[in-house]
Amino acid sequence: MNAMSVRTQSSEQPAEAVHRAGFACFVGRPNAGKSTLTNALVGQKVAITSNRPQTTRHTVRGIVHRPDAQLILVDTPGLHKPRTLLGERLNDVVRTTWAEVDVIGFCLPADQKIGPGDRFIAKELAGIRKTPKVAIVTKTDLVDSKALAEQLIAIDQLGKELGFEWAEIVPVSAVGSKQVDLLADLLIPLLPEGPALYPEGDLTDEPEQVMVAELIREAALEGVRDELPHSIAVVVEEMLPREDRPADRPLLDIHANLYIERPSQKGIIIGPKGKRLKDVGIKSRKQIEALLGTPVFLDLHVKVAKDWQRDPKQLRRLGF
Repeated sequence: MNAMSVRTQSSEQPAEAVHRAGFACFVGRPNAGKSTLTNALVGQKVAITSNRPQTTRHTVRGIVHRPDAQLILVDTPGLHKPRTLLGERLNDVVRTTWAEVDVIGFCLPADQKIGPGDRFIAKELAGIRKTPKVAIVTKTDLVDSKALAEQLIAIDQLGKELGFEWAEIVPVSAVGSKQVDLLADLLIPLLPEGPALYPEGDLTDEPEQVMVAELIREAALEGVRDELPHSIAVVVEEMLPREDRPADRPLLDIHANLYIERPSQKGIIIGPKGKRLKDVGIKSRKQIEALLGTPVFLDLHVKVAKDWQRDPKQLRRLGF
């Protein structure tokens, strides 16, 4: 499709009611607008659901439910760190994800010229022959129509240089919700026909992990609030369904670290003979199981992150 015509065009629905369902992932260098786009597409309907057997082994970021389709947005690991992106070869997990999804959306900001980071990703995408690739021009609200037109031409050219054709080139502004529905209209025909893969009611992993961390933190602070009012941070490192479990007896493994600022605080959290930490585990596990609706194995560790509240690098790592 001509890059320039996409802006005003809306795809017509096929006459017969075909339901489509499949996976998409958004790629792009950091700050290309991937998360904002995901949130805009999923809208306000993101709800927590328990881990179901058909949950993909990739992190699900959100699900777009429509009468005619279900679009599942998955995360691509390893594309968040610029050093990984530019320095190292993309790891196998990323390649596998790209080969397994039904469509890849490549986010390029309208307000920045195509750089080496974008070119690196595009070159890797060119190697994934079978998966359709949609170029999504984000942050269009930051440029005028002339700059946008130039960016659309440059992106079209980039595909030609690398020997592939974009399935679509779509300008969007997720902030102003411009064209977000159009983007869904254009992604859906690229999905295979089939029934919904997830039950009605959206799913995303992000709030689940955040809420689990919050429940552990609450339990850890109980009884020590006066001594450690704010100096506990909790990071859920991993939440994975235990493999080889029968469908009627699932178990979710959760590994979490409790970070404190000083070694002297470790004893307060762990308690005599580890009793306090054990109580924290028992209490928070019950609440997590109630929240997620599935049995949980909770593995807690206490670590010292020196003066984390005053260290921007540590704060970022701990999710603040």
